[in-house]
Amino acid sequence: MPRLTLNDQPLEFDMANETPLLWAIRDAANLTGTKYGCGVGDCGACMVLVDGEALRSCLITIAEAEGRFVTTVEGLSRDRSHPVQQALVAEQAIQCGFCTPGIAISAAALIARNANPSKQEIEEAIPNLCRCGVYPRLVKAVQRAGRVARRLETISAAPAPGISAEDAAGEVPAIAAPDPER
Repeated sequence: MPRLTLNDQPLEFDMANETPLLWAIRDAANLTGTKYGCGVGDCGACMVLVDGEALRSCLITIAEAEGRFVTTVEGLSRDRSHPVQQALVAEQAIQCGFCTPGIAISAAALIARNANPSKQEIEEAIPNLCRCGVYPRLVKAVQRAGRVARRLETISAAPAPGISAEDAAGEVPAIAAPDPER
């Protein structure tokens, strides 16, 4: 059974070795921020960090990820405090949000190795497709994230996630615990 560290948690997957890492992350680990887009490595929606490098999880098997450190968008920051997450929100570089996790991962990998990227370096490092066309704002957001990473600028915190699981269960009866009186 393949073993890897996912968002700082050592995990062992009881799945076939040839299972794409994407499905191990989404189906077995229940981390759904990593998206299935095209399944052939073109769109970048499934991007994750593998030992710090942005890779398409639809193209990597769990056997190839064995022994490695994998970070998903959930692992960047639980409270949305990563400079890239902050800058994407501040620069309004998010539209529908489907491609955003993959873009955030690609941008985080870039900022980790070069916190002062040029427009060309950003365009080369972030191959992700965005149907909504956030590209002009994306360049600004990544450059801003770099300034935050270099401690030249700060960004007010992005809003906390909308609702806790416990609150959601109380608000949405379909996901609430079964009523023992029924």
